Amino acid sequence: QVQLVESGGGLVQAGDSLRLSCAASGRTFNSYHMGWFRQAPGKEREFVAAISRTGVTTYYSDAVKGRFTISRDNAKNTVYLQMTSLKPEDTAVYYCAGRSGIGVSTTSTGYANWGQGTQVTVSS
Repeated sequence: QVQLVESGGGLVQAGDSLRLSCAASGRTFNSYHMGWFRQAPGKEREFVAAISRTGVTTYYSDAVKGRFTISRDNAKNTVYLQMTSLKPEDTAVYYCAGRSGIGVSTTSTGYANWGQGTQVTVSS
């Protein structure tokens, strides 16, 4: 199991940028595919981005493609989500998740390890 702690959320204005971090405990971080999901009030949790163990392969939802970038630093046991051109509809609690199975997943059911979430609020 890997323990995940997100940070970097906050209140920003539309058009601003924000970088989320997710720090993982343990010495097996580089064996986990990682993902970012978000959940807005009254809505289901949705996929945002995912990255393979090595960082070579990334996936994005259509809603964030071209604006968000997922990356990881295995030496620091950390995965990042760089968010630019933020919109009010990006407002949500953002969660990072870890998956030790084969292949990257874009569904929440594919991840067994979750952080507690960090709030991102984008004002118009």
